[in-house]
Amino acid sequence: MVVASRAGFIDKDFAGMATPDDAVNLAFKVPGQVLDIPVSEGESVQKGTLLAELDPRDIRLQVSADRSAFEQARSQFTRMERLLQHEAVSRQEYEAARTRYAQAQSAYQNSLDMLKETKLRAPFASVVERKYVDNYERVQAGQTIVRVVNPVTTTVKFTLPESGLPLLSDSTSFRVEFDNYRGVQFTARLKEYVKTSSDASGFPVTLTLTNVDPARYRISPGMSCVVTMQSADPAPDAVSLPISAIYAPTSGGDYVWIVGRDDRVERRNVTLGELYGRNRVIVSSGVEPGDRVITAGVYQLQEGDRVRIMKQ
Repeated sequence: MVVASRAGFIDKDFAGMATPDDAVNLAFKVPGQVLDIPVSEGESVQKGTLLAELDPRDIRLQVSADRSAFEQARSQFTRMERLLQHEAVSRQEYEAARTRYAQAQSAYQNSLDMLKETKLRAPFASVVERKYVDNYERVQAGQTIVRVVNPVTTTVKFTLPESGLPLLSDSTSFRVEFDNYRGVQFTARLKEYVKTSSDASGFPVTLTLTNVDPARYRISPGMSCVVTMQSADPAPDAVSLPISAIYAPTSGGDYVWIVGRDDRVERRNVTLGELYGRNRVIVSSGVEPGDRVITAGVYQLQEGDRVRIMKQ
């Protein structure tokens, strides 16, 4: 037997998964032929590690041509400056030379930058999750070459059904328990959630873990977990009962057994709300706070049966 009380806060459990804090698909800014990808899938790399390289020969030729054009334009501009001082050329000719020099300088700097872009380096310490191309393959600018992810994360995602959206508020709290760390619950805060569900599969919710000790617990992307969401009951007059208290005979209806003053039971019709937690249900009507409700053996009772309340 339990004494009915107001629900106050309700817990709901959802299946979740750790997702990367940092994950990025890397691509070259220039087209070309892949010369080498010196890393393997699953390999850990440090920031700045070479991940892939394009054959630089074509760009080096472009750099040489642009350098020659730049040096020629610089020489002509320098000559025009001297001639202008002696009024041997017009201001218009001088301005044209300065423009050609600026254009050549910009083209040369751009080709140097393109040469740097033939090497793809890790933007942060990470793990190579996947390679999308092979050596000697010709690729286009912007084509994904490798994907790298941060191997340690504090981000957890789960899918919330439509009925759960009203429960998200400033007072909603979250606890996360990973399959790898049974019995250890990590607190989390709401980071963001999507208010639309185009495929009707639910609303993605993202959490950030707040109390992870990385020396003891290593949370990696892909680890499965259970997310417990605790929120205020939207029906303030509702009460909470264990599911085992609900009597649902084959004839239909939902009932509970209320223990009267003389310890005799009375069957009472109830209106059920949502399930929450692992074994509880909201009762919207039919039970008042303080009612004594039978939670075991509900299918063995008859109206008016006398029961003996077992004391702990």
